[in-house]
Amino acid sequence: MKLFSHTFNVLEQGLDYSSLKQKVISHNIANVDTPNYKAKQVHFKTELNNALQSLKAYRTHPKHFEFKKKTSSYFSVMTRNDVVYNHNGNSVDIDKEMSDLAENQIYYNALVERLNSKFNSLKNVIRGGK
Repeated sequence: MKLFSHTFNVLEQGLDYSSLKQKVISHNIANVDTPNYKAKQVHFKTELNNALQSLKAYRTHPKHFEFKKKTSSYFSVMTRNDVVYNHNGNSVDIDKEMSDLAENQIYYNALVERLNSKFNSLKNVIRGGK
């Protein structure tokens, strides 16, 4: 019997993603004036593929896609080499980084609120609805 629902696992993975994204954005901001520094970003596509492939799916036709589980990490950090914003070869756009930072903070707060709500529901059940 599973004590917690699958929701806790999904929320935990979301918090891991948000934490990694916070670190990458902070690192980019810290290196805004570093010559030839290339900005990095976190990609979520790997996580989406893993989630889709971990579903239990049955092929009913040979032309349907197969669902195979991969063992790669959930998130990948990639370097953006396609743009240069400064004359010194730096590719950090401080306005974009600050915008991403604010967006990530809102995402993190929403996840924490949802997690608190789930724990409060469990607490309510344990207390017998009192």
